[in-house]
Amino acid sequence: MEWTLGSILPAAAKRFGTKTALIFKDRSLSFAELDQLANRLAAGLQALGVGPGDKVTLYSVNRWEWVVSYYAIHQVGAVAIPINVMLTAEEVAYVANDSGSRIVLASADKGAALQTVRAHCPIEHIVLFGADDELPGTLRFEALLDHQSPHTPVAADPDALSTIAYTSGTTGHPKGAMLSHRAILASSAGMALMHVRTEHDTGVTALPCSHVYGNVTLNGAILYGMTLVIIQKFNEEEVLNAVQTYQATILDGVPTMYMYLLAYPDLHKYTLSSLKRCAVGGQTMPVAKARAVEEAFGCPMLEVWGMTELGGVATTNPFYGENRHGSIGLGEPGMTFRIADPEDASITLAPGEVGELMARGNMVMQGYYNNEKATRDTIEPDGWLHTGDLGKMDDAGYIYIVDRKKDLIITGGFNVYPAELERVVSGHPAVAMVGVGPKQDELKGEVAKAYVVLKPGASATADEILAYCREHLAAYKVPRSVQFVADLPKTSSGKIMRRELKTLDA
Repeated sequence: MEWTLGSILPAAAKRFGTKTALIFKDRSLSFAELDQLANRLAAGLQALGVGPGDKVTLYSVNRWEWVVSYYAIHQVGAVAIPINVMLTAEEVAYVANDSGSRIVLASADKGAALQTVRAHCPIEHIVLFGADDELPGTLRFEALLDHQSPHTPVAADPDALSTIAYTSGTTGHPKGAMLSHRAILASSAGMALMHVRTEHDTGVTALPCSHVYGNVTLNGAILYGMTLVIIQKFNEEEVLNAVQTYQATILDGVPTMYMYLLAYPDLHKYTLSSLKRCAVGGQTMPVAKARAVEEAFGCPMLEVWGMTELGGVATTNPFYGENRHGSIGLGEPGMTFRIADPEDASITLAPGEVGELMARGNMVMQGYYNNEKATRDTIEPDGWLHTGDLGKMDDAGYIYIVDRKKDLIITGGFNVYPAELERVVSGHPAVAMVGVGPKQDELKGEVAKAYVVLKPGASATADEILAYCREHLAAYKVPRSVQFVADLPKTSSGKIMRRELKTLDA
C-alpha cells in the first residue's frame, strides 16, 4: 500500500490505538481519538459540499483543531492550503482568489477580518476554532464536529495534488507550490528515518504547523507513532517545561528559537536529560551556537534543510552517522543534489566550488499553481529544481549552504554572504542573535551591516564586535557598522527576515 495524507492517520489509529498522539496545552489526544475527530470533521466538510479537488485554507496558530482539520481535509480528497498566520486578511484573499479556495478554517481571532474580504474572493464558508459565540456569517468548528454519520472515504493517488503551499511572498505576490502526497510523505519519512524517529520518541515543537518544517514534523510523528507536544507559539518557559514534563527525546526548532533558549536566564533550572537529539532548520545554524546547544542540552544537534518547493525537509545530518556542523548534511532518500554553475545550470561544479544548489527527486513540487512562467524559471526540463541557495559540496556529499542568491551583498566587486558573517558574529560571547543586511555605500555600492541582540546582562560595544570580526574574517567581509537592537524581524516560523532589517535603522 502507498500512503497518502488521508490514509496515514487511520492506519496509525489501528496500529497505535490509545497511545497518546498529540498534546496541546491541557488536552491530550490518542491516535484513536484524533482519528475519530478527523472522521467527524470530514463528515461535516462533506455536508458543506467539500469533496475531491476542492481547496480548503487553514489560517491559524498551532492548535489541536488545526491538526484535526488538516487530516480531515485530506480524508475527503480536498487540497489543503496551510498559510502563514501572519498574513493579513487582504493577503488571505489573494491566496483564496489565486487558488480558488472555497472554505477557510481559522482561529476565532481571524473571523472579523475574514468577513471584510470574503466578498472579494470565492470563500463560501468561514469556520472558526475556539469561538465562544458564533460570529454572524461564520460557523463554529464544534458545529461541524456534530456530524455523527461517518464520512464517505475518498481514495487518492499518491502522486495527486495534496497541498498548495504558498511562499513567504517577501517580494511581490506569493506563489503556490503544488505538492503531491508523495512529496510531503517522502520528506516526512526521510527525516524520520535519518533521525531515527520512532514510536518510542516524544517530540516537542513550537514550529508552526503551517510551515513545511513543522508540517513534516507532524506527519512524521503520525507515520511512526510518536507522541508530539505542540506549543502554540514559541516561548522559552513553555518549551523547556514541555521537554521536562513529558520527558521529550526530540526537540525541533529554528536557529532563533535555540538562541533564545541559550540566552534564557532560567535554562539551568530545567532537567533536559531526556533529550536524545535536537533538530534545527529554516536558516543556517552558526557552528558556535550548535556546539553551545549540544553542551547545554547534552545531545547532538542535527541541522536540516528544505524549502517550500520541496515539500519540507530534503537534507539532514544523520543521527547514526557523521554529524558535520556547518553542513546541512546529506540528501534524504529519493533526492539527488548537485552544485551548478550560477551562470549555466547544465554545468556541475567540482567539490568545494561555490555555485547554486540544484535538487531533483520525489519531493520536487509539481510546479507553481497558475504560474507556468515561474515554474519554467524554477524547474529545468530535465527535472532539476533551482533552489536559489548558493552552496558547495564536499567529497563525501555533505552540502554546505553559503547563502541565498538574493541575499548576496556585493561590496566593491566582492561577494559577501550574510550567513557567513552571522556565523562569525554569533561566536562572540556577548551575542545572542544577529542578522546581517546590506547598507548602501557611495564607493562600494553595498556594505554589510550587523544588527546585534545581546545576551541578557551582557555588554559589548560596536568596536568590540568589529574587532572580533577582524580576527575571523577577511577585511572586505567585516561589517562596516553595528547596531544593537532589542529583537530582529522574523517570520512566524522564527526565520530572520534579512530584507526587513533596514526597518531597524536608527
